[in-house]
Amino acid sequence: MPKKKPAKHPGEDIAAPLSKQTGASMDTWSWLVHNGTTSTFVCISLFALLIRSAVSMFPYSGAGTPPKFGDFEAQRHWMEITTNLPTIDWYRNGTYNDLSYWGLDYPPLTAYQSYIHGVFLRIFNPESTALLSSHGHESYLGKLLMRWTVLSSDVLIFFPAALFFVLVYHKTRAKSAKREVAWHIAIILLNPCLILIDHGHFQYNCISLGLTVGAIAAVLYESEVLTCVLFSLALSHKQMSAYFAPAFFSHLLGKCLRRKSPILAVLKLGIAVILTFVIVWWPYLRSLDDFLMVLSRLAPFERGIYEDYVANFWCTTSILIKWKKLFTTQSLKSLSLAATVLASLPSMVQQILSPSNEGFLYGLLNSSMAFYLFSFQVHEKSILMPFLSATLLALKIPDHFNHLTYYALFSMFPLLCRDKLLLPYLALSSLFVVIYHSPGHHHVIQKTKASLFSFTNIPGYVFLLKTHFFISLVLHVLYLTIQPPQKYPFLFEALIMILCFSYFVMFALHTNYTQWTLSSHFGSADKEKKQI
Repeated sequence: MPKKKPAKHPGEDIAAPLSKQTGASMDTWSWLVHNGTTSTFVCISLFALLIRSAVSMFPYSGAGTPPKFGDFEAQRHWMEITTNLPTIDWYRNGTYNDLSYWGLDYPPLTAYQSYIHGVFLRIFNPESTALLSSHGHESYLGKLLMRWTVLSSDVLIFFPAALFFVLVYHKTRAKSAKREVAWHIAIILLNPCLILIDHGHFQYNCISLGLTVGAIAAVLYESEVLTCVLFSLALSHKQMSAYFAPAFFSHLLGKCLRRKSPILAVLKLGIAVILTFVIVWWPYLRSLDDFLMVLSRLAPFERGIYEDYVANFWCTTSILIKWKKLFTTQSLKSLSLAATVLASLPSMVQQILSPSNEGFLYGLLNSSMAFYLFSFQVHEKSILMPFLSATLLALKIPDHFNHLTYYALFSMFPLLCRDKLLLPYLALSSLFVVIYHSPGHHHVIQKTKASLFSFTNIPGYVFLLKTHFFISLVLHVLYLTIQPPQKYPFLFEALIMILCFSYFVMFALHTNYTQWTLSSHFGSADKEKKQI
């Protein structure tokens, strides 16, 4: 009897021909993606957790620098306050809650999160949340538990939201190759900016951004009530989630206006938003004074229109125009509001007139970049908002996403150096290069290069990008090796700011233009019958 051929491994049919084409690296990638999106997501998630854990072994903001330390101490102090004082006193200045020492300045959902994490810390390390006596607490166990709270927040909120988005997004796309899906998952979960800020510098952006990603996925899933609930929760966790508000508002309004009963559609979503905010804010809605007290903590206008050297319009142009000297804070509030609205308006109008899923994703990117460039009191870390939107659109703008990643990281370079996170900065930058140029990337580039308008077609643009890149490399070296002149102690920070700002402006122009060109592709949608 003839011998039976041995059964093939499930992935052999795919892996074998690919290995002949591109070698061992393609074999590995094919093995990773073969078993489906969920299995791929789990594998990449485990690697992403490993990277986060490695970064968390490095110093954090304010490590060993009394009297106020830094963001790590701020988060720990909020756990101390919320676990020891009544809810109504969390935002009120008093004997046991000195607001000048890292007073709570985020919405109530952040306070509730601090309470839950504080209870966790108090079980295993009571000293780390003891009222008053725990200020500046930096025991090994306390730091370890704090790091675990960020990791668990990522696993419980950001990762599931990312999976929800990937499943819905690639289901709605015409043809998504498995390599593309795997590449997209890696780009989202191994977001270098988010990892460095949350697990290095120390914050909980993964919660508000996870809720936002969940809301975005709900839009693609056509569950508008769920969208409103999730985004209202994101706003109730961090007020910076408002960077995305124009995109959500304009897209949902555009869809409601196309219904048979637009007023009822708007009313339904409005009720979902109001109910969510009432539930989250309830302890502070019983008194107008209490409500205003919390609001006053969320808008620190007294700090001025900018701090440090952030790569936005106000800080960059302050080299020539002394905004703080020429205008009052009230005038600057009005100016920044007008500039932000005007910068957001084109993408909002496009979505109201011609709402589409792809246009919505571009709208998120454009509105968040408008807020980053023009709003009041922007921090270096605020680049996380537009960068998150860009990761979701990475398959559509791979080349531009590559450049944005570099300059988003570079804009935070001085901050990360102050936190002694140079090695994680270099490691994650290198990891991004490896992921970006993985086998799945080449397939993405082939599909997008011919179809999308690119500024690279403009004469001189490629030369400008190369010049930018060369200057940035020089600035990296100068910042690390040479002391600036005594007369200009922040010279290098200012040069980094100017370089990054100029790129962000070019990027914003490109993405706004691209969003408007989508109207022609989706123009046929205007002729569809109104939905119920």
